[in-house]
Amino acid sequence: MRKERCWVWFKGGLSEQGHWMSGWVASTTEEPGLLIEHPGYVTCRVPEWRVVFKEPKDLNLAPSIPDAAVWKVI
Repeated sequence: MRKERCWVWFKGGLSEQGHWMSGWVASTTEEPGLLIEHPGYVTCRVPEWRVVFKEPKDLNLAPSIPDAAVWKVI
């Protein structure tokens, strides 16, 4: 997979709700998950359930989050 524009789900914090954030690009490698990059953030690897490649209709509607979900692939 080449780098593709995507939206990444962030769970929010104590005073904010989760949301989809644009401006990211994602690519696959031989390691698990997707490598996500954004000019204003540190590049990291996240599980595939946190990434979509079409803009969500509701930027505050959470994806299907698996039980005991991993949020960042180490």
